[in-house]
Amino acid sequence: MIITEIRPVTRQKYLIETEGQPAFVLYKGEVVRYHIEKGQELSEKVYREILEEVLIKRAKSRAMHLLEQGDRTKRGLQDKLVQNGYPPEAVEAAIAYVESYHYIDDKRYAVNYIQNQRGKKGRARLMLELRNKGVSQEDIEQAFSETEEDMDTREAIRGLIQKKRGTREAIGEKERQKLYGFLMRRGFAPSDILPVLREFSDGGESLES
Repeated sequence: MIITEIRPVTRQKYLIETEGQPAFVLYKGEVVRYHIEKGQELSEKVYREILEEVLIKRAKSRAMHLLEQGDRTKRGLQDKLVQNGYPPEAVEAAIAYVESYHYIDDKRYAVNYIQNQRGKKGRARLMLELRNKGVSQEDIEQAFSETEEDMDTREAIRGLIQKKRGTREAIGEKERQKLYGFLMRRGFAPSDILPVLREFSDGGESLES
């Protein structure tokens, strides 16, 4: 393949364009190391070396960094890596890497998104936004099913707390521990108990809410 263009992206990064392959980004030192020059041929052997030794490793690291900043959908992460100048093979390898550790999970993303936005937006709007983020209809429907179950479970926990306490005052630490034990014995999961207890601990929210 012939190198058709070398364009600076920053003072230290360059976008390398070739005939027959997607563009990719290298640092200045790597351009020198691999003898990248406009109009010169880039052999398949050297390109594979750049891909495997530089671009794929860097794409994996970049993917991890992006996920540390916040959860993303699979498509959202793919789009960001492409914007960062990684060719499809490097993007594919990075996505496979983070998926193997369950660092991305579209259904989990949808559940969290629905929980955070519920009360602010309607179901149809949430479904549209999740589809636009690349979440499949199946994952969206499962996420809504799970969050609706969570809402029913937490409402049941609120009812038990209301019946047991009969007061609107905030829960103190000792009472919080007793209620936690009581609800655990009733078979509720910590992931449902703690958010409800936190509501009353943080500000003594109305037991009718």
